[in-house]
Order: sequence, then structure tokens, then C-alpha cells
Amino acid sequence: MSAASPSDLKPLRTAVRRRLLPWFARNARDLPWRTDPRDPYAVWISEIMLQQTRVDTVIPYFRRFLKRFPTPAALAAAPLQDVLKQWEGLGYYTRARQIHKMANLLVRHHDGTLPSDPAALAALPGLGPYTTAAIASFAFGHPLAVLDGNIIRVLARLLALADDITLPATRRRLQQLADDLLPADRAAAANEAWMELGALVCTPRNPACAACPLRPLCRARTTSAPETFPKRKKKMKVPHKIVGAAVILNPKNQILIAQRCPEKGMLAGLWEFPGGKRADGETMPQCIARELREEMGIEIEVGPHLVTVPHAYSHFTIDLHAHFARIRKGRPRHIECAGHAWVTPGQFDDYPFSKADHGIIRALRALPRPPRLRDFFA
Repeated sequence: MSAASPSDLKPLRTAVRRRLLPWFARNARDLPWRTDPRDPYAVWISEIMLQQTRVDTVIPYFRRFLKRFPTPAALAAAPLQDVLKQWEGLGYYTRARQIHKMANLLVRHHDGTLPSDPAALAALPGLGPYTTAAIASFAFGHPLAVLDGNIIRVLARLLALADDITLPATRRRLQQLADDLLPADRAAAANEAWMELGALVCTPRNPACAACPLRPLCRARTTSAPETFPKRKKKMKVPHKIVGAAVILNPKNQILIAQRCPEKGMLAGLWEFPGGKRADGETMPQCIARELREEMGIEIEVGPHLVTVPHAYSHFTIDLHAHFARIRKGRPRHIECAGHAWVTPGQFDDYPFSKADHGIIRALRALPRPPRLRDFFA
């Protein structure tokens, strides 16, 4: 991709002021983080939540989160388990752990507030170039252009770019284009206008070209298939994993849950029904028994199947097979987990679980009565 020429940029710059900004003023969605004046803390939390997550999904989470943790100090003072519980179901839990870490840093070194200086923002853990520019622009008015997926799509279609947008060089050039088109005196509004255009009009599929304020300038619109832009390399086939989980009952009809180690993994620190990936040649009962031996040092008897939960993560999919089980030998130890608890179905709400494990919880709660050890084992 060659850099946009001055003859390309001049009409686009004019269109940002005369077309895009007026369109945004008429069509901007009423979002809870778009307050006047902007709350830097709310902007930060919203931007982290919006990473790889749809706006309509984020809104209720954002409202609950800000109600529970209204300031960085409140967030820093909360146990990480409380933060994970409020994040439960939103996915990408590394984000929750990172904002908790950053809140503590803000309290210790920045008087519990986000610094207004972009360089100071960029130095904070977990803030990449996009998030730094977004907070600096939306919360503090700095003339920094943001570049998210919506803006990449809009810019690529405006110029009908043939370059692969997954390549770092293409991203750098698109960032330069966004920088060149940014009106310094209206930076925040322009950034949000580009994003809103991509979210509401220039959508990934079936873009509403007739409603686009920039349609006279869009080169992709003149092609037979504007939705084929932006260009990107084909995705590799997503791996699929078969996973087993044990719903272990004790004589008190409590269920064993385990906490994942908080230092590693995408679900670190969450609670789960213990188990793991099935190895080649294993039956599901063999898989579950082996995993419990390796993870918690116990020998179990695997009983009836409860439910199979399909779930998609960002880079793979799973089928999670849950079976009832009981301990035959040993006591739970923390070999490949951080902790354990014996709970009743009514106590599951006290612990943060992943979406896949919530599928098991729903199946347990759908039973005619709470599960009892004698129902499944003589």
C-alpha cells in the first residue's frame, strides 16, 4: 500500500469536517461511558471491556462494574476474586486481572487517578497504543488518532486497499492515514465518529452504503462487492478439543470445585469443575480419572454423564463432557490447581466460573432435585 497522496487526503479531510462529524452529531449512540464531561476511569474501563467484545454485550457489564467499583481506589481495594466475579461471562479474563493490577498501581503512584499525559498513560501496564490513544483522546482531549477494527475497515474501504491488514506494515500505514485525517481541534469527536460509522453503517457484512456520509469518496462502493474489503489472509482452521470434567459428590452431597492457578492461562484464577483435555485413545471416564489424579492427587470413580457443553474460545473450540464422580482414595491436594472447595449448587454464585462451566451449573440446576451421591453410586 502506498501512502495516500495529498490529492486523496484533501477531500477526505474536508469530508471529515463537513460530512462525518455532522453525521455523528445526529447518529451517535447514547452509551453509558459517553458522559459530559468524560470520566477518565469510565473511559478506561469501557475501552478494556470493548476489546474483542460487542457494545451491546458490554453495556450491562459496564454498568454493574462501575456500580460495584466506582473509582480506581474501590477497584484496587477489592479482592481479585470479586473483580473476576463481576467480569464473569465477559471472557478474556486477563483483562480483568490486568485492570485490577493497574488500579493498584494508580493508587500507589498516581493518587488514584489516570494520568492525563499520553506518555504516562503508555507506561501503565496493559495499555497498548490503541487504548492509550483512546483514553488520551476521549478523556483528556489529546489529538491522537485511534485505530480499531471499525476504523481499519472504513479506511480500507474508502481507499479500496488491496493490502493484507493483518500485516504490521499495513497497520502502520493505516495509523499514519488516521493521523493525517484527524482534526486536532475535534480529535475525540472525529475518533468516535469513525468508530461509529464502522459500527452502524460500514459493517463487516452488508454495509449500508446508501446511508454513509462518505459514500461519494468511497472507492470500495464503486466495486461490485465492497464487503470484500479489507483484505486479510485466510484464517487457519480452528482446533477442536474434547475435554472432560468431574462433578464429584461427597457423602454430604456437596460438589468439589477447583480454582485454576492464578499465574497462568486465559482462565487463570477462575473456578471450575476439575478435569482436562482427553488424550488420544482414552475414553471419557479414563480421561477424567487421569486428570483428577494429576490435578488433585485423588483416585475417583467416574459415573453417569450429566451434560456436554459446546463452547468457542478465540482460537479453539471445545466439547466439555461432564460426568458425576466420587472419590475412592485420597483427599484433594493442590497439585495443578490453586485451591478447592466443597459447595452446594446454591453456592455456585459465590465463585467466578467460565461460560463453559456455567453450562454445567445450568445442567445441575435443571435437575428435578439437587444431586445426591446415592443417586449415582451404590
